[in-house]
Amino acid sequence: MNALMAEHGAYDVARIRGDFPILGERVYGKPLTYLDNGASAQKPRAVIDAIRNAYETEYANVHRGVHYLSQRATDAMESARQKVRDFLNAREDHEIIFVRGATEGINLVAASWGRANLKPGDEILLTTMEHHSNIVPWQMIRDQTGAVIKVAPIDDDGALVMEELARLIGPRTRMVAVTHVSNALGTVVPIADIIRRAHAVGAKVLIDGCQAVPHIPVDVQALDCDFYVFSGHKLYGPSGIGVLYGKAALLEAMPPYQGGGEMIETVTFQKTTYAGLPFKFEAGTPHIVGAVGLGAAIEYLGSLGLPRIAAHEHELLAYATERLAALNAIRIVGRAPEKAAILSFTLDGVHPHDIGTILDREGIAVRTGHHCAQPVMDRFDLPATVRASFGLYNTREEVDRLVAGLARVQEIFRS
Repeated sequence: MNALMAEHGAYDVARIRGDFPILGERVYGKPLTYLDNGASAQKPRAVIDAIRNAYETEYANVHRGVHYLSQRATDAMESARQKVRDFLNAREDHEIIFVRGATEGINLVAASWGRANLKPGDEILLTTMEHHSNIVPWQMIRDQTGAVIKVAPIDDDGALVMEELARLIGPRTRMVAVTHVSNALGTVVPIADIIRRAHAVGAKVLIDGCQAVPHIPVDVQALDCDFYVFSGHKLYGPSGIGVLYGKAALLEAMPPYQGGGEMIETVTFQKTTYAGLPFKFEAGTPHIVGAVGLGAAIEYLGSLGLPRIAAHEHELLAYATERLAALNAIRIVGRAPEKAAILSFTLDGVHPHDIGTILDREGIAVRTGHHCAQPVMDRFDLPATVRASFGLYNTREEVDRLVAGLARVQEIFRS
């Protein structure tokens, strides 16, 4: 069912593409060239089959029923939690909280940990390259608590200015919330160094790993981060499911984020006592089948090997960067020394939305706009960029189609 590595460990992208039914689709009569993986990745048959099987053979509500199907569904969901624990190398299953996505995970930490721990004058440190989902929740909790937000800058290449970040970490710093990989630039952030500096002053660290986990092996114990979040749909899994990892001691000390069923031990009109981890933070019926699908996606990635995937994507990014840099009037935005498989660019005299529209007619799916990272666009004095984001199934031939599509854009605007 899964794609297999060819003999001697070669990365057989043609066989891997066969695992993704949607890649056989045609768009306006052209082969689909899907280069929008940073927004949401496509799903392999292994995930689709796991979701269908869960609905067809073992669906029921979880954790509460004594009947056969409820037990099977519970086992399937808790098996998925174990797969996530292993994927992140968390210490305990109960450090894995299922959420709707990274956005909910960050909001949970900001609301629950933030309200309990932040006071007027306390500082939250972010960076210029954060996604809006790692900015807005902290602004909301700032307004509620009187905390202060500080922002570490990036340089002209899109790399974090570590000297400035180090200067901003001080005795008032309580939380450092930073992306692992920039969704708009592809910059890989030196989070191990940041975590070490933050912990030296007693601050906690939350890592937004949405753009990292599809490309980079993550070990939360080795990193020693306090919180780590990611979304399933960027990891070749279903939408509507995500993960918050938190150190058990921190999660146990935090008040619940939402109230309802599942997250309680006892309820009277006078008092409610709460369930232990992880259920304290999983109010209501969870996305059962989403969790199963996420577990299947993690197994699929394991069958390919993240190091092999990373090597393939790195080669593809280098090839795409070289091809685009050779084009006239192309400006690549984000040239940090260490990047993941994201390539943002502009074309002189052509709005990114026009580029995206013309490329779409060529069957090429890219993302255009501010990528939910308006401070990044402001830093480079741009309204938007075009973003090609590569995944484990993309090929050099697709990069060539992108280059040919951009030549078509230039031809149209010259005429």
